[in-house]
Amino acid sequence: MNKYVEIFGGREWIISFLILAVVLLLALPIFLGEFHLNLAGRFLSFAFVAIGLVLCWGHGGILSLGQGLFWGLGGYCMAAFLKLEAAANIAKEEGSDQVRALTTVGIPDFMDWNQITSLPWFWYPFKSFPVTVLLIFLLPTLLAFIIGWVMFKRRVVGVYFAIITQATILFVTSQGYTGGINGITDLRTLLGWDIRDPSAQNIIYFMTAVSVLACVLVGRLITGSKLGRLLVAVRDSEDRVRFSGYDVANLKAFVFCVAAAMCGLGGALFVMNVGFISPTTMGIEPSILMVIYCAVGGRMSLIGAVYGTLLVLFGRMIFAEQFPTIWLFFMGSLFILVTLVFPEGLAGIWQRQVKPVFAKLTSRLRSPPPAPPTGGAEVVVEASSAEPVTANDTAKEGQP
Repeated sequence: MNKYVEIFGGREWIISFLILAVVLLLALPIFLGEFHLNLAGRFLSFAFVAIGLVLCWGHGGILSLGQGLFWGLGGYCMAAFLKLEAAANIAKEEGSDQVRALTTVGIPDFMDWNQITSLPWFWYPFKSFPVTVLLIFLLPTLLAFIIGWVMFKRRVVGVYFAIITQATILFVTSQGYTGGINGITDLRTLLGWDIRDPSAQNIIYFMTAVSVLACVLVGRLITGSKLGRLLVAVRDSEDRVRFSGYDVANLKAFVFCVAAAMCGLGGALFVMNVGFISPTTMGIEPSILMVIYCAVGGRMSLIGAVYGTLLVLFGRMIFAEQFPTIWLFFMGSLFILVTLVFPEGLAGIWQRQVKPVFAKLTSRLRSPPPAPPTGGAEVVVEASSAEPVTANDTAKEGQP
C-alpha cells in the first residue's frame, strides 16, 4: 500500500488531490447555479492546457506560447462531428426555413454559403464518433511531434510562432472549409443527445471535471517516475543530461506531445460546454493567457494549475465586467507580479507561507501538556559534564 502512496507523491499529495476532487465534484455543483456551473465547465476546459504546461514548462523547461493551437485543433475535431450531425438533422426537417435556405442539404451551412456542393474529403472521418475521439488526441499529438522534431531534433528556432500564425490564418481564410472567422456554430446534439439542455450541461460539467482529475493523475505518474526526474534534470542542466547518454530531444518531444494531447481533450470539452469554436480561441493571445493560468497556480504544481485556471478566469470575468477597457493590463500585471514576487504561484504560497503556520498550530494542539511536578522527585543540577548530575550524587562526592 505504501508503494502506491509513494507513486502518487505521498499522503500529502493524495489528500490535496482528494480535496480538489471534492471541490470540483461536490462543492462547485452545490454552491453554483446552472449558469455559473456551466461557466466553471468552460473554465475547466482551459485547465488541461495549464496541466500540460506544468509538464512542459515547470518540469521540462519548455515555455510553449502556442498551446492554444493544439487546444483549438481538438476543439475543431469535436465541432466537425457535431456540425455534421446537426446538418444531417436539418436535412430531415423537410419544408423548414433552414432547409429552404440551403442549396445543398446535408452539408454544413457555411459550406453551402460558400458555393461548396459536396463534403470535402478531409471531413469524412468526422462522420464517425470513435474516429473523431481518436483524432482529438491524434492530430494535436502529431502536430506537436512535427514541431518538436523541428525544434528539438534539428534545433531550429524562430519557426514555432510562424507555424502557429500560419495555422491561425489558415483557419480564418478557409471559410468554406472551417467556417472562417466565425468558426463552427449552431452545434446541437451528440449522438442524438441535446447538449443544449440544462441537465445535459450539468453532465458535461462532470465529464470535464473527471477528465481534469484524470489528467492530473497522469501528470503525477509522469512527474513521479524516472522520466519526470530526467525532465527536471534537462531543465536544470541540459548539457549534463546529454553527456550522460540520454537523448534530450526525445525527452522533450515526448512531454511536448503528452501536453498537446491534453490540450486536444480540453478543446473538445470546451466545444461540448459552449457549443461553438472559432480561430479567436487558438491564436497567440489566448496561448499567452494560458501560460498565466499555469504561472498563477504554480508551474511545478499539477493541482495548483487547476486552481490557478479557475481563479484567473473567474477573476477575469468579474474584472472585465467592472473595467472592460483595462482588464488586459490587469492580466499582464498579474503575470508580472506572480513572476517577480510569487514565482511558484499559489502552490508556493501554500508551501512557504501557509503550510508552516498551519503545521505550527497543529503541533501546538497535538503536543501534550507539561506534567505537574511530583513531591519526591530528584532535583537535577546543571553540570559541565555530558550527563545530568543529581543532588544525591553531589552529596556522595562531598564525603571523605
